Amino acid sequence: MKHVVIGTAGHIDHGKTTLIKAITGRDTDTLKEEKKRGISINLGFTYFDLPSGRRAGIIDVPGHEKFIKNMLAGVSSIDIVLLVVACDEGPMPQTIEHLEILDLLNIKKGIVVLTKKDLVDEEWISMLKEDIKEKLTGTFLEGSPMITVSSKSREGLGELIKEIDKATAEVDGKDRGGYFRLPVDRVFTISGFGTVVTGTIISGRIRVGDNIEVFPLEIEGKVRNIQVHEQNTDFAEAGQRCALNLSNIKNEELKRGNIISSPKSMEPSFIVDCKLKYLKSALKNLKNRQRIRVYHGTNELFGRVILLDKEELKPGEKGYIQLRLEKPLTSQRKDRIVIRSYSPVITIGGGVIIEPVSKKAKRFDESYLEQLKIKESGSLDSIVEKIIETLSESFPDVNDIKKALGRNEDFIEKILEQLSKEKRVIKLSSLDKSLYIHSRFLVNISDKIYIILNNFHKLNPLKIGMNKQELRSKIFGNKIKSKTFDEFLSLLVARDEIKLSGNFIALSNFFIKLTKDQNRIKEKLIDAFEKGGLQPRKFEELISEEKDKKSCGMVLNMLLDSGELIKLSEECIFSEAVYKNAQYVIIEKIKSQGFITTGEARDMWDTSRKFAVVLLEHFDTIKLTKRVDDKRVLN
Repeated sequence: MKHVVIGTAGHIDHGKTTLIKAITGRDTDTLKEEKKRGISINLGFTYFDLPSGRRAGIIDVPGHEKFIKNMLAGVSSIDIVLLVVACDEGPMPQTIEHLEILDLLNIKKGIVVLTKKDLVDEEWISMLKEDIKEKLTGTFLEGSPMITVSSKSREGLGELIKEIDKATAEVDGKDRGGYFRLPVDRVFTISGFGTVVTGTIISGRIRVGDNIEVFPLEIEGKVRNIQVHEQNTDFAEAGQRCALNLSNIKNEELKRGNIISSPKSMEPSFIVDCKLKYLKSALKNLKNRQRIRVYHGTNELFGRVILLDKEELKPGEKGYIQLRLEKPLTSQRKDRIVIRSYSPVITIGGGVIIEPVSKKAKRFDESYLEQLKIKESGSLDSIVEKIIETLSESFPDVNDIKKALGRNEDFIEKILEQLSKEKRVIKLSSLDKSLYIHSRFLVNISDKIYIILNNFHKLNPLKIGMNKQELRSKIFGNKIKSKTFDEFLSLLVARDEIKLSGNFIALSNFFIKLTKDQNRIKEKLIDAFEKGGLQPRKFEELISEEKDKKSCGMVLNMLLDSGELIKLSEECIFSEAVYKNAQYVIIEKIKSQGFITTGEARDMWDTSRKFAVVLLEHFDTIKLTKRVDDKRVLN
């Protein structure tokens, strides 16, 4: 399912929060100071259900220039922006700065909302629209829908909601593959539950019980509970706003700007290489080693910018830079950043991270700059990644990928190694040859397995799991080998999504829960088959006085699946201990005299000839023994 987050932007007092309240019925200003002063200071969060049935998260950002860093923390993860302009004032300084920030963060879709329609006449609105269109020329909002509304009278809100719904259908879904990442925008404590963090998931997925790590602090913990849109859920994924209740982590250890991710998945760094776009509106040239403020996700850091390919960067120019930071940044390739001047604090540029963990580089080093250009383009590795995504159902090896590429690249193994390291593709390497699948394919198959096993557990609450080969058939048919499927399952076990018990597969959080009566039946059967030894009573006799025969059968099957009982035929069921002792006795006897006859086995086991024959034939079948004339020897 595609998840969408909508954010507001615009000048202070242009009606952003009032608009969200009119649409959703909820006030995103929660601080006493916000209500007292009538302005948004911190980020506000809510959601609403669209006519299509999609549920969109909403982030309301402050418009005051003093709170731009709070605004940046909010818009870094949105998919669609509502650029709010009040009809009675028109575009203002923060309108323009917010628009520049949105462009730097590569936001691609938005709607211009003209609020306070009831305060002006139609002629003024017509003039205002022309002025706004002119200012949007050359920006990502050029040609975007422009809706005029009154939050007071609710005029135009219906049209706005329809446009929002249309826009949510058109945006690309976020990547559910790869490592889980959540930039923290709020940290608080709930009595009886402990530490809670909130944020928008930008990649991967998270489940209750998953282990996590807080970067750059490198503190590990566990997810105790997850909420999405104020409702408890088993998991959350990229594109969703969620709240995580964390165990083993103290509230005071965390703050906005931390990254919650999979353990050991990333590496914090004081040095980061980037491609920077310096804004045309910048007041002066950007100088080498100039101190700046860096905004990444919900984080604000200080550092100095090293110009790698220019003496100075002029307004409107682009260049390769190295950020040398005062505190470590935890990021990934292609993450977006915004930079602001240290003083006065204004937005001056932004761009994309090329190398998240770098080392000090020399300026004007042609070799180093060439490496950055190759990393920036990402052309060949993107092609290889796409091929793997296309071929994932057949689990391609290196030769399959080279064949699909149409050329024999000598360094494709290095690309595959890097793609695997970044978790964009998954390498299955404990087979005869390495196979590759795309991370999104892993997620999609994982989703299918989750649905199949979840339904199986509901229908079979006393079974320890589904037969492994049955699941393989349902998911892949005969397309892949058992060894490949086993390796695939090991990935899901490592992700703590499933667990294996012999040939049975279950969801990792599934446990058999017996009723009081079922537990009594279990103990009764185990005791009866223990006492029955190698001359067991029939199952039907043991349960003849039980009313719930179906429940008895379910308990018997559970004990057979778990190995606590061993069934050789309808009349031949043994306890695990009795069965193992029978094996031990026959092995020792054959070791001492070299063979054993049926009569000797019957007497040693103190059982009937019927049961002795069944046991001996079974041991032949499992290749413990083999028959030679009328005797058995060890196989």
